[in-house]
Amino acid sequence: MSGRGIGERTGKSAGLAIVGLAYVTAVGAAWVVADILGYRRPLWALGLGYLAAALVIYVWSMALDNGSMFDAWWSVLPTLAAVWLAVAATHAVPTLRTVLVLIVVCLWGIRLTSNWARDWPGLHHEDWRYLDLYTKGPKPLVSLGGVHLFPAFQVFLASTPLVPALVWGHRSVGPLDWIALLVGVGAVVLEFVADEQMRRFARSKRPGQIMNLGLWRYSRHPNYFGEILFWWSVWLFGLAANPAWFWTVVGPLAIVVMFLAASIPMLDDRSRERRPLFSEYADRTSALIPWPPRPGKGAAA
Repeated sequence: MSGRGIGERTGKSAGLAIVGLAYVTAVGAAWVVADILGYRRPLWALGLGYLAAALVIYVWSMALDNGSMFDAWWSVLPTLAAVWLAVAATHAVPTLRTVLVLIVVCLWGIRLTSNWARDWPGLHHEDWRYLDLYTKGPKPLVSLGGVHLFPAFQVFLASTPLVPALVWGHRSVGPLDWIALLVGVGAVVLEFVADEQMRRFARSKRPGQIMNLGLWRYSRHPNYFGEILFWWSVWLFGLAANPAWFWTVVGPLAIVVMFLAASIPMLDDRSRERRPLFSEYADRTSALIPWPPRPGKGAAA
């Protein structure tokens, strides 16, 4: 039986169990690689651990013919990586900064993973963006590079501030840590509210209707804005712990570039094709940062 056939014959609960098993093997591979390298080389442990996990999920996705299995990787691996770094670095009572960082990262990871699990249709479904990518070349290679390794590299860059924040920080907790905590928790709350508003809208929307209520009145992608804020909070923790690691700002910057150059244009173009009123909505509404709608534009339905 082909992987797609398994997906078509598998309900959501069974599909989640299969995906859960896949992630157990992926996390196990990452943990083994990270332990071999050890906390004395945490950056290598982080990067090669991510790579090992991504390759394991790639094998599963090829076997089941579904690249969307990788979607949960975005929130599962960074959360567990933060826990590994914290445990490997302390081996004892965690510091206050460790607690603050883990609060933010775990809140983010649990919320984003549970949000994915609630909305995931099952193994019969694959993200339309992946299907579009497959038309650009041999599917195994496109899936490996575009669906698995590129996002994994993005998340690795964004996760690098976890190293100074959890392992090589030498400064006491200060005002910047509390700012990072507020930004991080605020980001999680913003993403939660935006996703819940969209979920309620999706249950009752009419064909062609656009979402322009709540946070979505002020931003076309408030959930993406929350995601960006989260990664900036991680960088702020790293900067507070060890300013010599300021260069890890490449992480949140890479996330910003990804959303502005790829994710937002792709979603907006699709919405323009499917919803006639979207162009008017886009003309008056900020793409990312929540901002009052531009004057002189009528409200859209």
